[in-house]
Amino acid sequence: MENLLTNDIVKQKYANYEYLKENKINPYPSDIKKDIMAEELRKKYKSLGQEEISEKQYWVAGRMVALRGHGKTAFGHIEDFSGKIQFYGRKDELGEEFFEIFRKVDLGDFIAVKGNVFRTKTGEITIRMKEFKLVSKSIQPMPEKFHGVKDVELRYRRRYVDLIANSEVKDIFIKRSLIIQKIREFMSNRDFLEVETPMMHTIAGGAAARPFTTHHNTLDMDLYLRIAPELYLKRLLVGGFEKVYEINRNFRNEGISIKHNPEFTMMEVYQAYADYNDMMDLTEDIFNHIAIEVCGSEEIEYQGEKLSFKKPFARLTMVESIEKHANIKLDESMEQEDIFEIAKSNGIGSAEKSMSRGELINLIFEEKVEEKLIQPVFIYKYPVEISPLSKNNEKEPRYVDRFEIFAYGREMGNAFSELNDPFEQEKRFLEQISKRSDGDEEAHRMDKDYVLALQYGMPNAGGLGLGIDRMIMLFTDSSSIRDVILFPTLRPNKEEENKS
Repeated sequence: MENLLTNDIVKQKYANYEYLKENKINPYPSDIKKDIMAEELRKKYKSLGQEEISEKQYWVAGRMVALRGHGKTAFGHIEDFSGKIQFYGRKDELGEEFFEIFRKVDLGDFIAVKGNVFRTKTGEITIRMKEFKLVSKSIQPMPEKFHGVKDVELRYRRRYVDLIANSEVKDIFIKRSLIIQKIREFMSNRDFLEVETPMMHTIAGGAAARPFTTHHNTLDMDLYLRIAPELYLKRLLVGGFEKVYEINRNFRNEGISIKHNPEFTMMEVYQAYADYNDMMDLTEDIFNHIAIEVCGSEEIEYQGEKLSFKKPFARLTMVESIEKHANIKLDESMEQEDIFEIAKSNGIGSAEKSMSRGELINLIFEEKVEEKLIQPVFIYKYPVEISPLSKNNEKEPRYVDRFEIFAYGREMGNAFSELNDPFEQEKRFLEQISKRSDGDEEAHRMDKDYVLALQYGMPNAGGLGLGIDRMIMLFTDSSSIRDVILFPTLRPNKEEENKS
C-alpha cells in the first residue's frame, strides 16, 4: 500500500478510508441499488416549480464530481452514465453522525443519495438528501475535468481515466455500439443470418497476413489466432446456408499505426447466388444507411474533409485509377518488364524484378493512388496474382472480380466473387506455398479441408469484408484507430515491466 500513497491527495483519501473502516463503515458494500438515472429524473421533473417538491423520494447513485460546503450544508453533483444531477444536504436533517461521516467522502467516490426532488433558486433540479450511502471509495485523485487527460499515451493505457475525464470519449464508444447495432439490424432486415466461427485455427487462412501462434497443451498442438473467418464461413455455403455474416475479432501479427491494431473487428458477409457486383451494392447500402441513421445525413465531415455517402459511389478499375490520380498510363498489352520500368521511372523504389505483373500494378496503385481517394470509391478489377481466393474475370483472366472500397485514402473493405472451383483453388494455394518458400510469411497457407469442401460443391457467391474499426473512425471523426478501440494494444511501460 505504501507504494500507492504517492502524494498528499492520495494520503488524505486513504486516511478517510481508514476512518470509515475504524467506524465500521464498509467502503465497498455490495447491497446498493438505485431507482432512477440522473437524466431520467431531470426530465421527469423538468416542469417542477420553485415552490414545489416531489412527493416521492428517489435513490440516485454515481460518482461524486463536485462538492462544496458551508459548515452545516453541503452541495454537490453526482454523475452516472446518463449525466449529472445536483444534491443538497443539511446537517440538521442528516444528523450529526451521518454528516460527520459524509465529510469523509471525497471527490471521485461513488455515492448513493436518497431524497425528494426540488428546484433551487438558480433553477437547477436537485435532490434534497435525506440519506446517503458510500458505494465505492476512490483512493487515486480524479483527473481535472476542465483540462481532461491530454497525454495521449496515458489516455490509451488508462482508458478508465480517459473515460472519467473526457465525456467526448465516452460518446465515441456509445456511438461505436450504436453503429454495430445498426449494422446488425440492417443485415437482419436483409435476411442474413449471424453466425460464429472458431477463433483458434489449425491453419491460418482466409487472408494474407502473419498470424499469432498459441499452443494447446492437452492436444499438444500449435494453433493460430484467427486472421480471418473467410474459409469457415464459405464452408457454411457448402453446407446449404445462403446468406451469412459474422462480426468478428481478428488478430494479425503486424505493425501498429493510426490505421492498424493487431486485434481488430471486421464484418465478413457471404451470399450464395451473388457476385462482387451484388457485394458492391450491399456495401454502398451499408455505408449510406449508417451515415443517415447515426450521423443524420448522407454527408459527413471527417478530419476537415466533407465526405458524401450519397449513392451511387464512384467506381474505377485499378488501372483507370492509376491513370486518373497518378497520370500513369498502363496499356493492357504491357508485360511485367514494361510495368517494372514504369514503376522505377516513377520513383517507386520498392519495385523488384522478381515481382509479378499484377504485384507491380498493385504496388503503383498503393504508392501513387490510395492516399488520393478521399471520396468513397470502389476500385475493382484487381490482378489475379494478389487475389488467391477470388474468381477470375471471364473476359479478362489476368484480373479477378474483386473490389476494395476506399474513403479518405484508406481501404475500408474488400470483396469479390468467390472462387468455387476446387481445382483452381488448389492450384492457387500451391502458388502461395511457393511464395512462402521464397520467404513471404504473409502468403496464404494450404487448407486441404477447404479444398475438399469445395469438391462437395459451393454455389457461386459474393463475399465481403468490412473493417468495422475504420468505419467507426469515419463516423466518429476519429483520427486514429486507437481512439475507437477501448483498450488498444500497447507496449508495456517501465512501471508495468517492473511489476511483472
